Amino acid sequence: MSTDEAIAFWDGVHSARPVNAGPQPNARLTETVTGLPHGDALDLGCGDGGDALWLARLGWRVTAADISAVALERLAALARSHDLADRVTTVRADLHTSFPQGAFDLICAHYLHSPCDLDRAAVLRAAAHALRPAGRLLVVDHGSAAPWSWNQDPDIHYPTPREVAASLGLAPRTWTVERADTPSRIATGPDGRTAEVTDHVLVVRRIA
Repeated sequence: MSTDEAIAFWDGVHSARPVNAGPQPNARLTETVTGLPHGDALDLGCGDGGDALWLARLGWRVTAADISAVALERLAALARSHDLADRVTTVRADLHTSFPQGAFDLICAHYLHSPCDLDRAAVLRAAAHALRPAGRLLVVDHGSAAPWSWNQDPDIHYPTPREVAASLGLAPRTWTVERADTPSRIATGPDGRTAEVTDHVLVVRRIA
């Protein structure tokens, strides 16, 4: 799938949804970040922007990256309406071909799954290298399929956090795995249905 096709796909996904005037942060973000000193954060695949806005309210300077111009325009408008425009910078990026510039204290990759071409290991490896010393990379993946998920393949393999960490090939003298577990939670889908889902959570910290 070309970049133009990927853009069209994700713009279509977001255009089909009503504007979310109050997007909420992901639960794994709030439990990981609460109490950390504020700095520069990068939100990969920011979508509706719940994570970016929550971080900005806490005092983080956030770069919100997405391939969809629709998603980014909506997020920029929300940031302006909440007086957070000075803390949220939107960047259009096709992570299959490029990675946002900068050095960060926190990089978030929530549910970075796509039917489009995406070398996840390469993206997450680039993210780890973009961390400042003591910075953290938070990767949250699906560990199960919710009833409303676009991917209902019963044979899909959900890599464990340790498998994801191993695929990055990071030198242990420079990065350490701070968390790798598979908690469950009750999620609410876009149509209001609820279901128990499993998250695969990986936190990598740069130590040098």
